[in-house]
Amino acid sequence: KENKKRKSTENAEKASEEQSSSVVQEAPVKAKKARKKELSEAEKEVAKRESALEQADEEEKQKLVQNKVKQKKSAPHAGTKSGGGVNPATGTAVKQQNANKEDDETVNRRTVFVGNLPVTCTSQELKSLFKAYGQIKSIRFRSLVPAEDTLSKKLAGIKRKVHPNLKVINAYIVFKEECDAIKALKENGTEIASGFHIRVDIASKASSHDNKRSVFLGNLSYDISDAAVREHFSVCGGVVAVRIVRDKKTGLGKGFGYILFENTDAVHLALKLNDSILLGRKIRVKRCGEKWKAPQKGPNRSRGPKGRTDSTSKNRKSSQDSFVGEKVNPLKKRTKPKRLKTVPRGKAGKTK
Repeated sequence: KENKKRKSTENAEKASEEQSSSVVQEAPVKAKKARKKELSEAEKEVAKRESALEQADEEEKQKLVQNKVKQKKSAPHAGTKSGGGVNPATGTAVKQQNANKEDDETVNRRTVFVGNLPVTCTSQELKSLFKAYGQIKSIRFRSLVPAEDTLSKKLAGIKRKVHPNLKVINAYIVFKEECDAIKALKENGTEIASGFHIRVDIASKASSHDNKRSVFLGNLSYDISDAAVREHFSVCGGVVAVRIVRDKKTGLGKGFGYILFENTDAVHLALKLNDSILLGRKIRVKRCGEKWKAPQKGPNRSRGPKGRTDSTSKNRKSSQDSFVGEKVNPLKKRTKPKRLKTVPRGKAGKTK
């Protein structure tokens, strides 16, 4: 019986120990679970913050991409990925600039400048005149002065509402081939209307003007025409072209121009017409490149600055008219002046 009691007590003690151990084990498990819950909530907050930062970064990237697209649209000639060097002053690619210049030069070689056209000239008249030399791509008129300030040059050309003083306009004709533009130079000097001999030249900068066959004209009348200049110098020889420099706003001449002759002999004859009268004005004729010098008033007399006069002439006039006293001789030695005789005081009061 005592053994049975001992066993039962031992069993009871074991059970109590097991229960206490289970309670002890359950306590840290619950603590761990609580910690896990706390960690999961902190991780959620961190994840939310990270996602918000990622969204902000993506929005900034999108804004940068949009700005780059806008810059490319506003500046189409900006530096590309192909490289070639970027000009820091303009911010454009050097290769693209060179390519654009080459394109412009090739177009200019196919373009013909036609000057001294009447205001009434139309594109159909020019096309009928130049279509025999090749295919024409475009015709555009220049040097148009609108009759009103509110009108644009393009609208004034379409409506033909130009300034009343304007009598001459210019045009550019673009051919499809360069050889066709060269053939069209044969029309240089053609009289397209009464008194209007057109001037035809290549628009390219490579075409240089021959100064040896040209003369400069000065002191011209402002309303002079190319025909009047051509007629005045026709006695010298064949005239290739006449160019009167005109104002872009009014269409009036600026008082000077140029003449291109067929040969250099005509230039020598044209120089003899210097100081000749043309439309009531004494014109100046000189070679191209020579500077004009104002004529002096008298022989061997240089014009002095303002506010100063010739001192020698003044001295000469004063010596002849208003000189009083003894002349100074610079070579004469300086001597002491003679002393005046002193008179005694007693004798000074006596009179005869």
